[in-house]
Amino acid sequence: MRFPIQYLRAFSQPAPLYHDAQREEAISGETYRNAGVDIDAGLALVDAIKPMAASTRRPGVASNLGGFGALFDLAAAGHRDSVLVATTDGVGTKLQLAQRLDRHDTIGIDLVAMCVNDLVVQGAEPLFFLDYFATGRLDVGRAGDVIAGMAAGCRMAGCALIGGETAEMPGMYVGGEYDLAGFAVGAVARDAVLTGADVAAGDVILGLASSGLHANGFSLVRHIVAETGADLRAPAPFDPTVKLGDVLLEPTRIYVKSALAAIRAGGIKALAHITGGGLIDNLPRVLPSGLAGVLDAATWSLPPVFRWLAEAGPVAAPELARTFNCGLGMLAVVAPSRVGPVQAQLEAAGERVFAVGHVVARADGAPGVTLAGAERTWPS
Repeated sequence: MRFPIQYLRAFSQPAPLYHDAQREEAISGETYRNAGVDIDAGLALVDAIKPMAASTRRPGVASNLGGFGALFDLAAAGHRDSVLVATTDGVGTKLQLAQRLDRHDTIGIDLVAMCVNDLVVQGAEPLFFLDYFATGRLDVGRAGDVIAGMAAGCRMAGCALIGGETAEMPGMYVGGEYDLAGFAVGAVARDAVLTGADVAAGDVILGLASSGLHANGFSLVRHIVAETGADLRAPAPFDPTVKLGDVLLEPTRIYVKSALAAIRAGGIKALAHITGGGLIDNLPRVLPSGLAGVLDAATWSLPPVFRWLAEAGPVAAPELARTFNCGLGMLAVVAPSRVGPVQAQLEAAGERVFAVGHVVARADGAPGVTLAGAERTWPS
């Protein structure tokens, strides 16, 4: 049985005011609850979700929760000659750590972040977000925590949590295990799409600090934790003031508002969200053919959690840079004459910004990104 997060109107009508003997007889035998699906739990989750979704409402939302689909008015949101940009993503096996630690309040932020950060790199303003929550047994409190995180992420990004789906599927998932997927739609004026087409050799690459691991590389993280016997509930090996599990579950930073402000101020030619593939594989995605990036590892400090993973693995510098963000969750390619103003704009919006490299001509067969200095400054 599926419980639409738009949000079970069909099951939320008042109970009939008459005695239905046939229905009473029917439910004395096999029921959906006996098969593992609890509609009452779904209704309770609906009640918990409504105020969360309402807290994310923004101009353009044109329907209330409860329909079969959600409406959004682009003109009311200020978009009259715009193109839509759509993304979908998940949070990978970071979910396993969240469930192992019974910490569900921030994983929804990760889910939103992985989608909306992909929108903003194309210059798009996130408009609305939908989620898919699938579980073997619906725990209302746990699901409520997850969705509260989604609502928090939507508020950070300025988009509306406009709908979704909650599916209770016993036999597909074990017990209270759950999986997540997110979907976001944004819009950008058709003459303002950020394509990177005007990036040129000599442009400067700025790095925006990450909040931690974000939501990539967790299969390797979990492997290192298992191989080293690290206790997720104990102080982190690299910082006795925080628990290791808390560091690993630190939610993904959402760059939307700061990046949009900088884009609108002018000077940003391209943005790269550093997700799966790390620094090595993501920057080339926004560079024109014939160009490459050179990053200098000495221009920013490798955060302690990455240093620990490199040493405990051990993980060599090239693998580290191709798996993780290594402390930079977003890269911006900027015209040299605009570096100062762009950096000031981003910092005024709360970002920590480093000048980490530059764009060069790319010879045939050369890599899309060269990471210089890692052998000297990162663990070997």
